[in-house]
Amino acid sequence: MKKPLPAGVDRYTFLTQTPVNRLIPRLAVPTIISMLVTGIYNTADTYFVGQISTQATAAVGLVFSVMAIIQAFGFFCGQGSGNYISRMLGAGEKKEANEAASTGFAMALIIGLLFTTVGILFVKPIAVFIGATPTTLSDAVTYMRIILIGAPFMMCQFVINNQLRFQGAAMYAMVGLLCGAVLNIFLDPLLIFVFHMGVAGAAIATVSGQAISFVVLLIGSSKGENIRLSTRNVRLGRHYIFEIVNGGMPSLFRQGMSSVAAILLNTSAARYGGDAAIAGMSIVTRVTMLMCSALIGFGQGYQPVCSFNYGAGLKKRVRDGFFFCIKYGSVFLTCTSVLCFLFAPQIVGWFRSDPEVIAVGSFALRCEVCVLPFLTFVFLTNMMLQAIGKGFKASLTSSARSGIFFIPLILILPGLFGLRGVEITQPAADLCSLLLAVPLAFSELKTME
Repeated sequence: MKKPLPAGVDRYTFLTQTPVNRLIPRLAVPTIISMLVTGIYNTADTYFVGQISTQATAAVGLVFSVMAIIQAFGFFCGQGSGNYISRMLGAGEKKEANEAASTGFAMALIIGLLFTTVGILFVKPIAVFIGATPTTLSDAVTYMRIILIGAPFMMCQFVINNQLRFQGAAMYAMVGLLCGAVLNIFLDPLLIFVFHMGVAGAAIATVSGQAISFVVLLIGSSKGENIRLSTRNVRLGRHYIFEIVNGGMPSLFRQGMSSVAAILLNTSAARYGGDAAIAGMSIVTRVTMLMCSALIGFGQGYQPVCSFNYGAGLKKRVRDGFFFCIKYGSVFLTCTSVLCFLFAPQIVGWFRSDPEVIAVGSFALRCEVCVLPFLTFVFLTNMMLQAIGKGFKASLTSSARSGIFFIPLILILPGLFGLRGVEITQPAADLCSLLLAVPLAFSELKTME
């Protein structure tokens, strides 16, 4: 009688033997959908709140920087543990993978509860710090207070989502996010317009969607070959914390710097253009994020292939997968950038029909999409370096676009060019990020020939 295959061997074979040009698209489709869903999450509130007023649109845009920090720590724990899980599964070390998964989840839960407690206690000073004006302060505080209540759900669902992806279970990850997004989009108009709850309704819709995603993802993590989360496997010791920090720090830098960048962008926009400029730049941020979300989803389909095969010693597959993603990602972003350049006023106007908002947003969007295709190399370099455990290099590439280059530029360019300086800061930072990413990528790729 033939003995059954050891647990996990089917997934190992799938990830190490399937040709990368078939494997990556198969894993990427669910993650692309997941990232588009996340992008829709982030744009739904902006769209529906945009029907209320310019001030409400600006307020939600301001709080996005706080949401970015919450997401940053969720990705920090999720990708930190997920990268390590995938490498351990590739090396056949399932016990270590189990313990890393539960430890990453526990860290996110603890951090999420701290965010809720501290954030609610200091919600008004935080709103002022992130750029709220007298006309946007009330809406910003209302929206932020509710979002902070959902911080533990938000962080933990990002952890489970990333852990599932790195195990090659992208379908479970997609379904979890999709359930929450559908609920959010359904509740937004219902609570905002039918029950007349304004920005509070938008926040409740978002938190409700995050909570449902968390529950569905938690259930998904107990299915099939997926690692089961258990309090018995939590190990808050030096080894696992180091591995999670090493693998997750690039995500924390990337998302955290995005939050800092959003704060600086909003304060500069308020100084040189008022609420209309804040609203316009917030819309552009959401639109470009939605465009990049598909590329990031494609890259996230590559990451488990990258880390699993790197752990298994199959480095040529890591290199082949990288260039496969660069090729098709660049084509996608070029096509979408052309469309956004041509229809920039209509796209911005769809969110808010204020002529001042459209004027600011259209120019900024056109500047951004001129350089957007170059981000394919930047994003894929960061994901590859992170997946193979090169924490320092990955942290440099992840913090470049919104930190290393953006922060000095947003402090210099508006002083020289006024509002135009605010609008061109992100494109300038993107070009500088490409110049940094190229040598960092090839320093590793040349070892994989």
